[in-house]
Amino acid sequence: MNWEGPNYLHSAEWHEIVSSRASEIGSLIPCLRKQVMTAAHRVLIEFLGMQKRSFFRWIFPALLGLLVGFLALALAITSESTLPVPLVSLFSPGLKVAELVMPGAHESLAWTFGWFLRIAIGVNAMFYFAIFALLSYLVDGRRSEKS
Repeated sequence: MNWEGPNYLHSAEWHEIVSSRASEIGSLIPCLRKQVMTAAHRVLIEFLGMQKRSFFRWIFPALLGLLVGFLALALAITSESTLPVPLVSLFSPGLKVAELVMPGAHESLAWTFGWFLRIAIGVNAMFYFAIFALLSYLVDGRRSEKS
């Protein structure tokens, strides 16, 4: 065994990293040492699995929702006059929400347009995040039923 840090001990026998106190306890009772190392290894594996799940459940749908929301707003702004209002509201709800929320105060054009875009992109991102998060939940739920 060799030290790799001040608080960790690497065991070439089990190829695991455990705390130094576990090795002290394990030297007294050999079977307890193996159980402590196996439990630490199991917790580490579960933690790494949870990180992957949280990325695909929360972060990836949020990034994808932001991108698709921005693109949907760009498409809705360019084709708002040719498409029916319910269709525009369906694929870009942020556009209509921003039209309703913008105050009637007369500010500068840059201020008004900046807040209009912030509101519209934010609402679209939340809308598409909800859709993609629901899809990832359903896909993950079906995957866990099979295994």
